[in-house]
Amino acid sequence: MIKKILIANRGEIAIRVMRSCREMGIKSVAVFSEADRTSMHVRFADEAYFIGPAVAAESYLVIDNIIDAAKKSGADAIHPGYGFLSENAEFSDRCKKEGIIFIGPSSYAINTMGDKITARKKMQTASVPVVPGTTKPISNLKEAIKTVKEVGLPVMIKASAGGGGKGMRMVEKEEDIVSSVTAAKSEAMASFGNDEVYVEKYINSPHHIEFQILCDNHGNGIHLFERECSVQRRHQKIVEETPSPIMTDEVREEMGKHAVAAAMAVNYSGAGTIEFIVDDNLNYYFLEMNTRLQVEHPITERVVGVDLVKEQIRIANNLPLELKQENLTQNGHAIEVRIYAEDPDNNFMPNPGTIKHITEPLGLGVRHDGYVYEGYEIPMYYDPMISKLIVWAPSREEAIDRMKRALYAYKITGIKTSIPFLHKIMDVPDFKNGRYNTHFIQDNAKYLNKKVEPNNKIKDVAAIAAFVNYLSTLDENVNDSSATALKSNWKNFGRKKSLNRF
Repeated sequence: MIKKILIANRGEIAIRVMRSCREMGIKSVAVFSEADRTSMHVRFADEAYFIGPAVAAESYLVIDNIIDAAKKSGADAIHPGYGFLSENAEFSDRCKKEGIIFIGPSSYAINTMGDKITARKKMQTASVPVVPGTTKPISNLKEAIKTVKEVGLPVMIKASAGGGGKGMRMVEKEEDIVSSVTAAKSEAMASFGNDEVYVEKYINSPHHIEFQILCDNHGNGIHLFERECSVQRRHQKIVEETPSPIMTDEVREEMGKHAVAAAMAVNYSGAGTIEFIVDDNLNYYFLEMNTRLQVEHPITERVVGVDLVKEQIRIANNLPLELKQENLTQNGHAIEVRIYAEDPDNNFMPNPGTIKHITEPLGLGVRHDGYVYEGYEIPMYYDPMISKLIVWAPSREEAIDRMKRALYAYKITGIKTSIPFLHKIMDVPDFKNGRYNTHFIQDNAKYLNKKVEPNNKIKDVAAIAAFVNYLSTLDENVNDSSATALKSNWKNFGRKKSLNRF
């Protein structure tokens, strides 16, 4: 059985995996780049190994460095987290060659589902609904024009090896076909080293709904229900919830069965996600599969009551699934928001820097997956997400209220974050009513672009706190009647109500 796991990742996901390892009595090994010497995941692990310069391409993405650290530490297995090497078939194969357990699927599953065109073909074979479109790459511009006309406008031009919105263009007019295909191919080559693109029918008012699946090495597969991921910015999810506010029991059951069938079609092993595009009439189509743990997995854990990382490790230990589909239920409602070090008032530009103060939200039904601390300098080399805030409540309405409370309590100074923007989302009528799709950000710009006016009475809490601290240092015998008067109206737990000058 696995006794020591190297986590080939950083930040909050590394710490999250380590927590499950600790509960299972498994030693954890961290790896870190030059920029991450002081990162929390390095402190949290049982062991830590240096793997290279700050740039990910020279550290976290270097397979030889990760394997070398695993051998030095004596790790039995490697957990890739998400991002970096998590969906790298070569890495999966290399682990197998070196006699190290890769906590994830086979290279075959990664390759098959990682190529969007191959995945579409496989899903059609497995009778999983797919969006109308092509099942082979577009070879030239003449063919592109012909294909788009056959599929019918509007369409999406998508990179076969794509993800995260890269290599993707929407086409609504015939005159834009050539320029869109050219731009998508160019971006795909720059991002993935592969310029193959295909055509897919554009679904109006699309909802992005995904199903969490688990499959073992003994032919067993289950789903753990859906997550609604339609609140997106630049095709990146920023708010997720479960259950989906638009789902019905009947459609949920159908989609769940198709999700399991999709995974079983590639002999999947481990945790994965089948993503669907859904229209307003709840017609659904396979979009893609993420052959790894998802950023938003905590909301499923909270509603279904299953530790997905522990299940990943048990499957990697070649144990059969103990979970049975008929015994799984959804309990209550959970919402997750992603906290980024970025400036919402400056087109969400990354805002790395040193955290001067942080107050993490606490209380009933609140979970915070983060990795930063006071005095920590956020590196500029990686994704600017610094934490995930998850809440649970018996109902969706209560979950929204709880999230607002948690966001209000979450204080970070020294850098700009997306917290104010996320707080606005919770108050948008379409979100509160559960009537939203992937156009939510654009459709609700009047709410989300509105700047929050500063409180004229208290413009800078930190400045007031400093002033109060100064007052506390005054000698009682100082002959300064105004200072003495001010000081007498403050206590260590706050300020007396009788004085109202601030």
